Amino acid sequence: MKKEPESKPHFHFIGIGGIGMSALAMILAKSGYSISGSDTKQSKILKQLTANQIKIFQLQEEKNIDNIYEIHNKNIIIILSSAISQDNSELQKAIRYGLKLKHRSDILASLINNKTSLVISGSHGKTTTSTYIATLLSLANHNPSAIIGGIVPHFNSNYNFGDGEFLVAEADESDGTLIKFNPYIGIITNIELEHVDHYKNLKNLLITMQKFSQNCRYLIANYDCNNIRQNINPYAWYSSKIINNIDFSLIPIESNGYETFAEYYEKGILVDHLRVPIPGLHNLSNTIGAIATCRLAGITFKDLKEGISMLQSPIRRFDFKGLWNERIIVDDYAHHPSEIEAALSMAYLTIKTKKHIFPISPQRLVSIFQPHRFSRTEKFQKQFARTLINSDLVFIAPIYAAGEKEIRGVTHHSIASEMKKLKPSLELYTPNSKQELITLIQEKTKPKDLILNMGAGDINMIWSNFLLQSVKNQSIKRNYVA
Repeated sequence: MKKEPESKPHFHFIGIGGIGMSALAMILAKSGYSISGSDTKQSKILKQLTANQIKIFQLQEEKNIDNIYEIHNKNIIIILSSAISQDNSELQKAIRYGLKLKHRSDILASLINNKTSLVISGSHGKTTTSTYIATLLSLANHNPSAIIGGIVPHFNSNYNFGDGEFLVAEADESDGTLIKFNPYIGIITNIELEHVDHYKNLKNLLITMQKFSQNCRYLIANYDCNNIRQNINPYAWYSSKIINNIDFSLIPIESNGYETFAEYYEKGILVDHLRVPIPGLHNLSNTIGAIATCRLAGITFKDLKEGISMLQSPIRRFDFKGLWNERIIVDDYAHHPSEIEAALSMAYLTIKTKKHIFPISPQRLVSIFQPHRFSRTEKFQKQFARTLINSDLVFIAPIYAAGEKEIRGVTHHSIASEMKKLKPSLELYTPNSKQELITLIQEKTKPKDLILNMGAGDINMIWSNFLLQSVKNQSIKRNYVA
C-alpha cells in the first residue's frame, strides 16, 4: 500500500475498548486524527468506535503493527495503559519498529493542560461526580468536552466532543499518573486507601494526591473526608454535613429511595431548597461537589438549578436492569468496602421507605459480590465481610483476577469464612463458577427480592440470560440513581 503524505500522526491504542482508552480515542478521532486499536473483547463501545471510522483489530498480535506501519510508516504513536504488560506482542513489535510510545495519561494530560479543564479525582465517586458536572454544564448550554470513566446518560457515551470552553475529565489515581495533570480546577471527592497493587499504604496515596492538588490552579475538596481535611489545603471546601465556614453546602432535609430534598448554602447563606432526583447521602456529596465545581467555574446558580432536577447517574451505579420472575435486578460497580456499604445503604433505603423507581416494592436484600483483584481481596477481606453481612442472603463469586497472579489462601471462600465468624446464621453461598451461581440464584432467591449485583469484573454479564426470560413482559427502565 502506498504511503499517503501526512503531518498528523496516526494513533494506535493497545486495548482500545477500555472505558478510558475508548473515550480518548473518540476525542482524537473527532479532532481529525486517524485512529486504530486492538481489543479482544466484543462490546458496544467497540461498535461505536468502528462506526466512527476507527479501525479495530480483534486480536492483539504483531501483524496489527505491520498493517498500520505499511500505511503510516514511523508517523505512528502507540498508546497504552498501565494494564498492558511489557511482553504484549503489539508493544514488542512497536518497539522493534522504533515507534513512539505514550501512556494514555500523557495524551489525557496534553488535553487537560491546554483547555479550561475541570478534573475530578478521589478514591470514590469520581465517575458519578464527573457525570454530574458534565451534565450540568451541558444543560446550562456550555457544551463541554468530556472524558469520563463510565457511560453518561446525557451523552449515552463515555465522552463528549463539545465546542464549549470546558473539558471535564476523570483523573484515575490507580497508577499515580494524575500528577501529570495541571487542571484549571481540580476536585478531590475523598481519599481512602485503594489500589493496593500500586500504593503500599495510605501515606503513599496521600503523597500522590498532594502533588495533584499542588498542580491545580484552583482546588475544591470535600470537607467531610477526614483524610482530605487533615492533609489537603484547597481553595474552596464543599460539604453535605456542615454549613459554617464552608464555601458550598448541600444539607439533607428528607431522603428516601427515590430522591433527596436538601438546602443549598453558599458561604453559610441559604440560597435555595433543592430536589435532587438521586437517593443516597454519598450521592448528595457527589451532587454538591458538582455544583461547587460549576459555581467555581463561573456558572450562575440560576443556570444550574433546572439541570440539578434532571441529573442522572452513570451506568452501573445502582443501575436498575429490570425484573426477573418478580425479582428486582440492580447492578453496581462497587468493589471497595466503602462502595459496597454505600450500595447496600441505597438498597435498604428503598426497602425501608417504600419509595423507589422499581415496578414492585422489594422486601429482602440479596447481595452478589465478585471480588476484584487478589491484592485488594487480601487487604480488605475483613472489611468486605463486615459490610456484606448486612444482607439477608449473600453469594460470593470467585475473584476476578484482572491480570494478577493468585495469592495463596486468598479466595472468595476466605471472605465467606470471615463473614461466618461475624454472623454464623447468615445464608451464604460460595459458588465456584458462573453456572453454579446462576443455578443458586434460581433456587435460593424469592419474589420481591432486591438482587444487588456488585463488582468491577464481568459479573454483570450473567444477567442477560435472566432478563431475556422477562423481556416480553417487562418494560426495562433506565436508572436515575448512582
